[in-house]
Amino acid sequence: MLVLLVIIFVSYISLGLPDSLLGSAWPLMYGSLGTSEANAGVISMIFAGSTILACLLSDKVIKKLGTGFVAFVSVVVTGSSLLGYSLSGSLAMLCLLAVPLGFGTGSLDAAMTNFVALYYKARHMNWLHCFWGVGASIGPIIMAYCLGRWNSWHAGYRTIGTIQLTFAAVLLISLPLWKRARKGSESEKRSEQKSLSVTDFLRMPGAKPTLAAFFFYCGFELTASLWSSTYLVFVRNIPPETAARWISLFYVGITLGRFFAGFLTIRLSHGKLVGIGHTIIGAGLCMMMIFKSGVPLMVSLFAIGLGCGPIFPIMMHQTPDNFGRENSQSIVGIQMACAYTGSTFVPPIFGFLGARTGYGIFPFFLFTFFLSQALQLLELMSCILMDYAQKAGEKTKEMLTFGKNKIRIIW
Repeated sequence: MLVLLVIIFVSYISLGLPDSLLGSAWPLMYGSLGTSEANAGVISMIFAGSTILACLLSDKVIKKLGTGFVAFVSVVVTGSSLLGYSLSGSLAMLCLLAVPLGFGTGSLDAAMTNFVALYYKARHMNWLHCFWGVGASIGPIIMAYCLGRWNSWHAGYRTIGTIQLTFAAVLLISLPLWKRARKGSESEKRSEQKSLSVTDFLRMPGAKPTLAAFFFYCGFELTASLWSSTYLVFVRNIPPETAARWISLFYVGITLGRFFAGFLTIRLSHGKLVGIGHTIIGAGLCMMMIFKSGVPLMVSLFAIGLGCGPIFPIMMHQTPDNFGRENSQSIVGIQMACAYTGSTFVPPIFGFLGARTGYGIFPFFLFTFFLSQALQLLELMSCILMDYAQKAGEKTKEMLTFGKNKIRIIW
């Protein structure tokens, strides 16, 4: 299982590689394509919609084909789509290729996340998402090198696409390991016999708060990453090139937060780690509201990212415990769809509000989503505890009834 875990980590690097490419290359891309700068949003929305749909369909697909094979096909599809981007010369072609790219990304994300939640510990889940951060950080570096060396965004996409297909070859070789990991697992047998619809899930205790928590968290994270630079430049009068460098601190914070959280899960409970993460985020937001320039603003960005680090992985890892291992693949797909919905629609909402009221509302907007997510997690915890207490009470009642019947029989 250790070799398979390494392969899973490597494949999650491939998941992060394409995520920041469009933003890195678009200033050069839109001119060469002869289209508007605003059309990056069109490509992004098509990609996000495809990803959400893939997450919702992932349960049936993975149960039919298996996690390993779905991961292999997903990376082949994403790699081929990126190579297609490298050959594209029109906005229409990019929009068309965004569909398979989104499907491959969503399927791979849902498959890997559920597999790690079922078979590995919370620290492995944190490290898994840490490797996504590695991929998301390497992608722009490769694109920047290609832009500087050849002044070609096509070369950047071609390089990343080739790397993706190399990862796919590794996954193809590893398929026997996936089958061995699944073989003889009772939890897998139960999960293959049961599929949970969105309606069924919403009837379960804690379903609505957990979906809301994923929506608010991902909306918070993507808004922070997308609009921090605008806030620094237009509100805090930080030079654009300086603001661009400072934003990297947010991603560094997330990556380090997940890396160290992996070790801390050995000694601290999940609830304590999430609480520590929320405390650090709150401190970072307060610094952003109070201080206007200099080191404190840099520290605030790093702190917000650091606090975000463990929250998403731990929420995902808790899924089998909260809702049952036999339901986890269905529910992970639904949760991922809700998470991508938040990351798709919340940043544009802030952009709309900021353009009309001023970008000074940025830290207060983030604080609203941060507080909403924390409250939803508290509501989820309350629902899970109440459900557990109710089931424990029913079991006690059954035992008492059995005891009384036994006494009657003996007498």
